[in-house]
Amino acid sequence: MTFSVEQINALAIDYAEKDPKDLISLALQAFGKLAISFSGAEDVILIELATKVARQLDKPVHVFTLDTGRLHPETYQFIDRVRQHYNLTIDILSPDTVALEAFVREKGLFSFYQTDHHECCGIRKIEPLKRKLATLDAWITGQRRDQSPGTRNQVPVIEQDPTFGKDKALVKFNPLANWTSKQVWDYIRMFDVPYNPLHDRGFISIGCEPCTRPVGPGQHEREGRWWWEEATAKECGLHRGNVIASDGD
Repeated sequence: MTFSVEQINALAIDYAEKDPKDLISLALQAFGKLAISFSGAEDVILIELATKVARQLDKPVHVFTLDTGRLHPETYQFIDRVRQHYNLTIDILSPDTVALEAFVREKGLFSFYQTDHHECCGIRKIEPLKRKLATLDAWITGQRRDQSPGTRNQVPVIEQDPTFGKDKALVKFNPLANWTSKQVWDYIRMFDVPYNPLHDRGFISIGCEPCTRPVGPGQHEREGRWWWEEATAKECGLHRGNVIASDGD
């Protein structure tokens, strides 16, 4: 099914206060070429909800994750635990070998500490994601408005993807946009949802090992990501549209 920008905006208004399960149900019914982007705690809730909804609708659940080659060992174990727990096939996306080898040969393994993280993320995350999204009509993410007040505070529950939907009508669903971190963790504990054990060691927002550290009391969750850069730069490019939107305010 194809939606116009006007239809997507109207749906975003209609579903703005709906339960995440309603948004996931809409996504599963409206799009055949649909997948959940999985990496963190929020995304497992999406998988948990999607498997329940899909069972009722007799629809498949497709999940993918980005393997940058620099994740924590705990994260790799977590991915496999989720695969087993939900009996899912998880499509694990890797960077282009030639591009990555050329980048590391020229810049080394830690160039982002001297410059910024965007070139490294471009090769390890953005390019594989583009390849995947080129095969989809819609994707589901775990973005929340309270994750990053500077770049995510206006995330709608449904949008035409402002970053990767330039050449096609790609739709992005953000079913947990209205949820708080507390709601996420209340749900995880209530329903015994699998989570990355790094969360128990002070990590909140978890990315690549060299670019992620625990946060202290009172610090916002994104302060543990790319801590050597400005707060307004704390997006890797997967949701670049958030930065563009915030720049336009």
